[in-house]
Amino acid sequence: MTYSPATQDQLLAIRVNAGIADLAASERFAAAESDMVEAIVEGIGAFAAGEWAPLNRAGDLEGAKLENGVVRLAAGFAEAYADYVAQGWNAIAGPAEFGGQGLPFTLACNVLENLGTANMAFSLLPMLSVGATEALDHHGSEAQKALYLPKLVSGQWSGTMNLTEPQAGSDLGALRTTATPIEGGEHAGKYRIAGQKIFITFGEHDLAENIIHLVLARLPGAPEGSRGISLFLVPKYHINDDGSPGPRNDVRCVSLEHKLGIHASPTCVMSYGDNGECIGELVGAENRGLAAMFTMMNNARINVGNQGVQIGERATQAALAYARERVQSARAGSPDKTPVAIAEHPDVRRMLLRMKALTEGARALLYYTAGQVDRGTLGDEAADGRGDVLVPLIKAWGTDVGVEVASLGVQVHGGMGFIEETGAAQHYRDARIAPIYEGTNGIQAADLVTRKLGLENGAVFAALMADIARDAAGDEPALAALANDCAAIGEWMGDTATLDDRLAGSVPFCTMSAVAVAGWQLLRQLRAVEAGEAPGPAAKRASVRFFLDRIVPEATGLKASAMAGAEPLYALTSEQLAG
Repeated sequence: MTYSPATQDQLLAIRVNAGIADLAASERFAAAESDMVEAIVEGIGAFAAGEWAPLNRAGDLEGAKLENGVVRLAAGFAEAYADYVAQGWNAIAGPAEFGGQGLPFTLACNVLENLGTANMAFSLLPMLSVGATEALDHHGSEAQKALYLPKLVSGQWSGTMNLTEPQAGSDLGALRTTATPIEGGEHAGKYRIAGQKIFITFGEHDLAENIIHLVLARLPGAPEGSRGISLFLVPKYHINDDGSPGPRNDVRCVSLEHKLGIHASPTCVMSYGDNGECIGELVGAENRGLAAMFTMMNNARINVGNQGVQIGERATQAALAYARERVQSARAGSPDKTPVAIAEHPDVRRMLLRMKALTEGARALLYYTAGQVDRGTLGDEAADGRGDVLVPLIKAWGTDVGVEVASLGVQVHGGMGFIEETGAAQHYRDARIAPIYEGTNGIQAADLVTRKLGLENGAVFAALMADIARDAAGDEPALAALANDCAAIGEWMGDTATLDDRLAGSVPFCTMSAVAVAGWQLLRQLRAVEAGEAPGPAAKRASVRFFLDRIVPEATGLKASAMAGAEPLYALTSEQLAG
C-alpha cells in the first residue's frame, strides 16, 4: 500500500497543540516561522514516503544480518540513510554551535514521525542519535562536545544507549559493567570498560562511519545500586587528531536478537573489553551517570510515544484503503442487496473511526508534550513541569494506542490481516515492542504516581486537570468530568493511598490522564478548525466527536480500577495464583 504523509493533521497539531507561532516569537526559535514549518513538514513527508517507505517491507523480510562482526541491512538502506544525512534532516533541532539548525524539538518530533510512519524500524537509528546528542550537549565536557557533537548532529556518526545487561533489566542498579581508570600512557585520564550489554538498538551497523556508545558502568569502589553508576562515552573507532575515525576500539557485536518485529533494526548483544582494551571517557560527574542518561531517556520516551502515532497512522491508512476496496455482503437492513465495500458496514466503520480517533488523539498529545518541552527550553518553569508530567502519558498511552490500532488494522483486514503479504501483520508485530522498551508502560505509570504526581506537592498535575475541566466545562461535560475524576484520584493517591495502592491503580490512572489531555487537545483542534483559525482534515469533526463521545467515557469507567487498591491483587499467594 502507498503511504501518504499525514501532513495536514500534523500541521494542525503543530500549530494548535504545540503552539509553534508562540515558540517562533522567541529569539531562540525565531526561524520557526510559518513558511519554514510548512516546508519542513511537507519536505520530510515527501522524503520519508519516497525513500524510506519503499524499504519497509524489504527490511522486515530480510532483516539485519551479522556477518564477520559487521551488521548489514537490506539493500537500499545505506543510500537512504546517506540521503537523510545529506539533506540535513538529522540536524533539525541540533545545537546551532555544532552545526545544527537549532529549531524546536517539536519539529524534530515531526521528522521522526514521518520517518517512523514510513519505516519504524529504520527510524530507531536517528532517534537514538538525537538522544545521544542531547545527553552530550547537557552533560559532556566542552572538549567532548567539540569533538563528537558536530558529527552526531549531522548524522555522519550515530549514537546508542547501553543500559540493559542479562542480569539487570529494568533494575539498572544491578548492572556489573566496570570502568577502570587509566593512569598512564596514551589513554591516561580515560577508562577501560569491561562488560556486556543486551538489547542495544543499532549497536553495530554499516550505515554511519562511526558509532558513539553511551555506556553505563561502575567505577572501582562505587556505591551499591543506582547511586554508583557512571556514564561513559565509548566510540566504535578511536578518533584521530584530525577528527576522523582511527583504529577500532575493543567493542564488538556478539550476536543479534531474533525478534517478533522491527526486523530491520539490529538489536545487538554488545561486548566491551574482550581483550582488555576498550577505552571510554567519563561523561559528567562520577556516580551521576543515571541522571545524565535520563536526559537521553526522557527524549527517547517521548519519541517512543511518537512511534505509537507512527504505527497508528500507517495501520489506519492501510485499513482504510482495504475497507474501501473489499466488497462483501449487502448493508444490513438495506433494501438493496447488492454487496458493498466493507467500510459501509457499521462495525467496520466503528473500527475505522476508532483507529482515526486514537491516532489523532495520540498525535495531539505528542505535539502538546513537545510544545511544553520547547517552552521549558525557553525558561518557562511551569511548562517544564507540565512537560515532565506529560512524558509518561505520551510514552505509555501513545504506545498502547499504537498496539490497539495495529490490532484493529488486522481485524479490518479479516483473514487477510493474518497473512503477512498484506502488511497489516507487520504493523502489529512492529508496534508490540514500543510498550516495552525505554521503560515498560508499567514503569511509566509508576513514574507518574510516585514522582510526577508529587511535583510541587501535586500542584503541577492538579493545574493540568483544572485547565482541562475549565476549558471543557461549557460544552463537553464528559471531558470535564474525566478531568475532575483524574484530579480526585491524584489527590487520593497523594494524601491517602499507600504506595502499593498507588502502584496497583497506576496503569488505569495513567490511561485516564492521557485520554483527558488528548481529548482536550483534540477539542482545541476542532475549535480552531471550526473557527477558521487553522485548516484541518475534512474528517476532523467526526474523529474528534468519536473520541469525546466514546473514548472519553470509556476512560471515565477506569476510575474504580484506579482506586481499587492493592489488597485484591494479593488475595492469593504466588503459588495459589499459579495453581
